[in-house]
Amino acid sequence: MRGDHQGSRRHRRLRREVRWGITAFLLVIIVEYLLLPELAGAGRSLHLLGRVNVAYLLLGTALEAASLVAYAQLTHTVLPPNSVPRNRILRIDLSSLAVSHVLPGGTAPGTGVAYKLLGESSVSGADAAFALGMQGVGSALVLNAVFWLALVISIPLNGYNPIYGIAAAAGAFLLAAFAGMIVLLTKGRERAIEAVRRGADRLPFLDGEKLAGYVHEVADRVHGLILQRRLMVRALGWASANWLLDAASLWVFLAAFGKLASPVDLMVAYGLANVLAVIPITPGGLGVIEGVLIPTLAGFGVPKGIAILGVLGYRLINFWLPIPVGGLAYLSLRLTPGGGWRQQLRSARDSVTSPPPDAGAAADAPGSS
Repeated sequence: MRGDHQGSRRHRRLRREVRWGITAFLLVIIVEYLLLPELAGAGRSLHLLGRVNVAYLLLGTALEAASLVAYAQLTHTVLPPNSVPRNRILRIDLSSLAVSHVLPGGTAPGTGVAYKLLGESSVSGADAAFALGMQGVGSALVLNAVFWLALVISIPLNGYNPIYGIAAAAGAFLLAAFAGMIVLLTKGRERAIEAVRRGADRLPFLDGEKLAGYVHEVADRVHGLILQRRLMVRALGWASANWLLDAASLWVFLAAFGKLASPVDLMVAYGLANVLAVIPITPGGLGVIEGVLIPTLAGFGVPKGIAILGVLGYRLINFWLPIPVGGLAYLSLRLTPGGGWRQQLRSARDSVTSPPPDAGAAADAPGSS
């Protein structure tokens, strides 16, 4: 038994090492063939920094912050009412985002962190799984809808590019998978739950009955969400706000360097980059988004130097800044398991400055003098 357990651990470690090796190799390929050629002319564009509009940079940063707030509001919408305070949800989302920007595997590592933090916030496993699933899928659906709408408008004006078809096919696969999941959890719920129970019972460390119970609760939540049209509209509205505010931040960063890009062209480039970045090659689409955005914007008439500096400035706020901010958010959650940080600090101060509860009694006790 011990040998089997050690063999299983070695196998998992080997798989982890292989996955990291493949990720590192793909990251090198992306940087070498997509990103570095685009950045080769960045030095010649540094003169643009002398006339950058600082007010636009601040506005782009504010739009990115508003995008993150909209995403937190999306999470709040799909969670049970009054289950978690909005401030805590924002910190959970920031923590999840930071992890997704550091570890490869798409959004999976960040989703695992969010699931754990929601569980520590007294959200049931089924409710947390449902909320995170609807959050991710809803965001992806809105992104693809925006991208396809921009394509429909753009192709007659700018012509067709084969890479558009790749991104559209990826979006179509996602839509089909989502539609299949909805049908499975609503029309064929009992068969799906029974299949999950049987499959889980055949796997080690899994409780088929417990997992089937989770699936049943998630199916009930999906069915309830479909019946609550207003709630669904609100969720899609916040998902749309998240993407559109993020895209507006990119537009403002380009404007800060002197180029007012066509909104339709920008949404095509933005949608294309983010749809392709869903493929879990690098953390947070690092290298993929830059390597797609810069040449696509340049192809739509944005000067190459402005495209480089605008995209890099946008990614500084969109990708890099959430890492330390998310780390601080995670630290704040670790420090506040049962209350606000001010309350925690106040309790710590009182424990240091106040005498022990029995100090007065000890002073009055016989012989204390």
